[in-house]
Amino acid sequence: MAGKGRNILVIKHGALGDVILAQGPFQAIRAHHGDARIVLLTTRPFAAFLEKSGLFDEIWIDERPKIWQLSKLIPLIRKLRGGRFDRVYDLQTSTRTNSYFNFFPKRRKPEWCGIAKGCSHPHDSPLRTKIHTIERHIDQLKVAGIDTVPPVDFSWAMTDISRFGLPVKYALLVPGGSAHRPEKRWPALRFAELAEYLDEKGITPVLIGGKAEADAIAKIMEFCPGAIDLSTKTDFGDIASLGAGAVLAVGNDTGPLHLISAVGCKTVVLFSRASDPNMSRPRGRDVRVLREDDLADLSLGHVIGELDLEA
Repeated sequence: MAGKGRNILVIKHGALGDVILAQGPFQAIRAHHGDARIVLLTTRPFAAFLEKSGLFDEIWIDERPKIWQLSKLIPLIRKLRGGRFDRVYDLQTSTRTNSYFNFFPKRRKPEWCGIAKGCSHPHDSPLRTKIHTIERHIDQLKVAGIDTVPPVDFSWAMTDISRFGLPVKYALLVPGGSAHRPEKRWPALRFAELAEYLDEKGITPVLIGGKAEADAIAKIMEFCPGAIDLSTKTDFGDIASLGAGAVLAVGNDTGPLHLISAVGCKTVVLFSRASDPNMSRPRGRDVRVLREDDLADLSLGHVIGELDLEA
């Protein structure tokens, strides 16, 4: 075992895009610590998905209790102390997870790689808030002696999507995004026009999203009846498999685009001024970013110009 310690805790809560960007670091921690017991502390939406990775011996759910919710907070403190961790990798580095460092008594504090005050392996680079999430994780792990982060591998996530009966040539359209951040969404009408364009080119548009995208997807289907609506029908593994088989994907700055691009799909991701692609853009084999302060000003022609359908 290269890394010190038999009991390792990794903290990563989410959201989906952040979890996908942490896959390489997850792999690096497992490789560094060999056959150590590694526990992941995460939130409920990602537990079952990440369990399939085989990188963790246990996955614990963090309900993220408020300070006054003692009936939930005290059991969390006891569980963390009872884990007898030799080292903690805090990949969340939030105010909340910084406070978890203080849950451990002074004489039994584990080595801690993060930004908690007084921790053993502080990531105190002045660049940490100015670089992309992946580079920040890589730099943080170097502080703890992990010098190599491998290319991401999501082969474990793949599911059988034959039940969808998809054609050979299809493109994924992801018109959704954070429900409370409408400024991060390209207008549904533009997605509808893009779907029509792809359909005319012999590439079937496949729409993915959740209940929050129902109106947008209904509009796209109205304009392009040849599209296939898979909204609310896919889990994370399905999205990975769909991405692996797609000709291309176009979508807003949202979690599924991170997973789609990570499995090698040619991806065009649309950013507004609401988020910075230099800090959080999806990564993959071929990821192209288009940015307009107001996505309503992003033309269909500009997006089509990035597709390279003749390439």
